[in-house]
Amino acid sequence: MELIHGVQVKKLRLIPDDRGFLMELLRRDWPEFDRFGQAYVTACYPGVVKAWHYHKLQWDHFACVWGMAKVALYDPREESPTKGMVNVFHIGLLNPVLLKIPPLVYHGFTAKGGKLALIVNFPTELYNYAQPDEYRLAYDDPAIPFSWEVKSG
Repeated sequence: MELIHGVQVKKLRLIPDDRGFLMELLRRDWPEFDRFGQAYVTACYPGVVKAWHYHKLQWDHFACVWGMAKVALYDPREESPTKGMVNVFHIGLLNPVLLKIPPLVYHGFTAKGGKLALIVNFPTELYNYAQPDEYRLAYDDPAIPFSWEVKSG
């Protein structure tokens, strides 16, 4: 899949031992790292779509640490060589990846498989409670050429 300009995907590595496993999510010596603003976890219940939003300043770094999530991105940026492109990723326990999302790119996600999905995010900026850097559209806004429906076949 051709990636939206600025998007990066890094396959994460599970390191198992007799006690369980360890998985590094983000390191400052990885090329995907810019700077640290904060870390948080967001949950998505089955049947819920958390979309669409973008940030003007912050880069997001998503890793799904529980369950599976379908993450979709849409590039509306006029100056981008990938303007109008959609990317879809299936991330989580069965496909551990770090997904780096640039500013101005709409993104959202939904839980897959009828189970809760937990996404850890390492944004580059602190959340500003007085003036949040979040700009939203409805999950089904026709301006974005994407449907959250499950495609069977």
